[in-house]
This record gives sequence, C-alpha cells and structure tokens, in this order.
Amino acid sequence: MLSVYEGFFSGGARIVHSDVVRGLAEGGQSHQVLSIHGEVHREATRQRMEDDTCYRSLTAGGVGVTSLGRSAGLVDGSVAASVFSGPELAETARAMAAADVILSLKEQPLALLNQAGLPRRPVVVGLHRSDPENQGPALDELKAAIADGTVVACVCCAESTRAAYEAAGIPGEVLHVIPNGVDLLRFRPDAAARLAFRASLGIPAPAPVVVFAARYAHMKNVPLLLRAARAWLAREPEGRVLMCGAGMTDENPALWADIEVAFGEDRHLAERIRLLGVRRDMEAVYAGADVVALTSVSGEAAPLCLIEGMMCGAVPVTTDVGDSAEIVRGHGFVTPQDPEAVARAWTAAVAARADLTPALVASRERFSRTRMIAAYAALLDGVHTQASRLPEPR
Repeated sequence: MLSVYEGFFSGGARIVHSDVVRGLAEGGQSHQVLSIHGEVHREATRQRMEDDTCYRSLTAGGVGVTSLGRSAGLVDGSVAASVFSGPELAETARAMAAADVILSLKEQPLALLNQAGLPRRPVVVGLHRSDPENQGPALDELKAAIADGTVVACVCCAESTRAAYEAAGIPGEVLHVIPNGVDLLRFRPDAAARLAFRASLGIPAPAPVVVFAARYAHMKNVPLLLRAARAWLAREPEGRVLMCGAGMTDENPALWADIEVAFGEDRHLAERIRLLGVRRDMEAVYAGADVVALTSVSGEAAPLCLIEGMMCGAVPVTTDVGDSAEIVRGHGFVTPQDPEAVARAWTAAVAARADLTPALVASRERFSRTRMIAAYAALLDGVHTQASRLPEPR
C-alpha cells in the first residue's frame, strides 16, 4: 500500500489516516507514505515533516516516509500546484509501481495522482470534511479520477461526509462510511495524569477547565470561542480555558487581535486563557479538562477532539456541524452559534460531568481504533482482490 499526503501538518484527518496506516502495518500489510510537501507554513506556524507527530509515529512503526520536497504556504481548500517536474513524477511513479493499492489522504493529492503517464493502480480516497464545495479544484480532480476508473472507493469518516459528497455529484456506490476511532488505551480517564497536568500549569485541582483543541482556521470559529470564554470566565472566577493546536500561540498576531476584540474592557479575564500550541500529550490535556469545546461553523465531519476528549472523561460541548451532534448524543451538549448559549452549556457540562461518566464509559467500544482499522482492512482487501481479477490494460 502507498499513502499519498499533501503534507504533514497539524489536523485531525492526518492523525486518523496516519493511525490507520500504522495499524494496518502492525496487522501485516506493507505500507509506504509519499508526501508532496516537505514543509508547510499555515496557521502562523512553520511545520516541517520531520517534526510532525504523525511522521514520527509512522517511522517509529516501520512505515517508510518520503517527500517530493516541496515547501509552501497552504490555506483552507488549497491543493498542490497541478504542474509537476520530471523528477517529481519519476519519484511518484517509482513509489506507485511498488504498490498494489494507493490511499489518498483527502482529495488534494489527486492533483498529482491524476497526472498522465503514472502507473495505473486502484486509488482509495479518505474524505474527512463535510464541505466539498470549499475544497477548490480538488473536487473536480476527484470527479475526474472516479470517471476514468482510477478512484474505486472513497472512505467517509462520517455520514455527513457521505451525504455532502453525494449531493456534490460523487456516485453513492463508491462512498463507504468508516467512523473515526481512537486508541482506547491512550485516551482514557487518568486521575494521576489529570493532577500532574494541572500542576504543570499551576491550575488548582478543583478549578473548572475547558479545553479547545483546534488549529487556527476560519472554520473553527475562534471568535465565537473567545466570546463564550469571556462570558464564562466572568461567571467562573476559578475557571480556565486552554487553547491548543497549530496557531494557538503567543506568536500568532491574528489570535491576539481576536482576543482583544472578544474581551474588550474585560481584558483581565483573558489572563486565565492559556495558549498551549501543538501538544504531543493530548491524552493528558483532555484528562486534565472538564469540558472539550468545539465552536466550528462549517467543514467538520467527525471531529477527533470530541472523541478523544470524551474518552478521557471530558464532557463535549459542540455546535451542530457535521456528525458532531450524533457523536455527543447522550454524552454532552449541542449549542447554537451564540456565545452566551455556549458559556451556559460549559457551566452545565461541568456540573453534569460526574453524572455523565457512566454513559461515556459505556460508549467506549463505539469509538474504538481497533474497530476502525478492521473496517479499513476489509475494504482495502476487497479493493485489492477485485483489482487482481481485472486484466492488465493493453
């Protein structure tokens, strides 16, 4: 198997796909990864492939990772330039020739895989959003690849993804839903980790804590999160809001501008917001929190932060986007795009945390990484078996 990435940068889709690749490799399949970009600059953060947590996890698991070496600044919905050099195409061809099936992390790498002259291999595309109309020319690349038989299947991480892509013109028969899952041994309630994490930030054990794990992007609706934080912190004198992810740092001037606008004359309340940036210990962050918050306005399908947070014992509070409402049903709260409503839900979530714990525990198997990887393995085995029965093109 060969997986093709647009690049290694912070985001739930890359975490899920990399976890699937490593899990399939652990199960005996041979996997390699080709990244179009060696580094990207986005969310006010330079992100080198070699520094990325997913890259390190894959290579530590014996998965070979190579790159075409491109460097670029990427924004939401962007794709790699559709013009590739001879050496880039030659390297891609060598990687594809050694594979039986190609996995494309989202539709953006199809700008490369659709190039003429490359070895013909069945391609399976992982789709991780619910807004195909905002993916630029990548949607057209996906349609073209399906029309010529290159893409034989698409894995949707959520029902909302399947519905959105089918509405955008993708044939329903190639769309398969495999819900996201997480490592339940890593993401679990941990009282010792909770205390240690809070102590490391100087947060008192009884203080209510809300964590917002997201990259700094328009779809995440950071201004709404901050307005809700102002209302909540005004009512919770011991409350803390932790923001982590790419761009959630002191070095991001756009984020500081958002904070200034959201808090206004109550700027002192923002002193209880901590900007943690990209973390490699999210299990500890979630274990230390009471609430995992999501305020996205679009694009989400099955947000990984909600699942990881729930599995660590944090109560999810989310806006109604993608499959978020279904994911938190019976375990958390769904709010409108209103800061006061969000703040009230955070308060209710903190109060209900002990009562919701049995439901969170009972739901763990539904979000299992093992279940997710087994479903991917079955689909890929079927694609490989079907492809091996087809005659070689003349």
